[in-house]
Amino acid sequence: MDNNRTVDSPATVGLRGRCPRCGEGHLFKGYLSFRPSCEVCGLDFRFIDSADGPAFFVMSIVGIVVVALAMWVEFAYEPPMWVHAALWVPLSIVLSLVLVRPLKGMMAALQYSNKASEGRFR
Repeated sequence: MDNNRTVDSPATVGLRGRCPRCGEGHLFKGYLSFRPSCEVCGLDFRFIDSADGPAFFVMSIVGIVVVALAMWVEFAYEPPMWVHAALWVPLSIVLSLVLVRPLKGMMAALQYSNKASEGRFR
């Protein structure tokens, strides 16, 4: 087993917001901003470039969930439009905020494990 790899899967480590190499250090210094490096193993996090990947997955997941629920409520209860607005706008916001950080961490961990940015700083 590679000594630079964690025993957990990259997806699990990323979803927890941990360092993709050691699995112990914190990946984030704020809600969405990455630390400069891991405080445990010293891995430089400058390689991370998640770009719009997390936003795409958040929009896709939230869109599928909210549209499916909205259609079910519409066909089952036929509520007025204000009920739809009152239900689905807050749910969309909350789901987006809950999902964006773990998915951003997972994208960073997968990027590290797949050596997606190897040679970037040569």
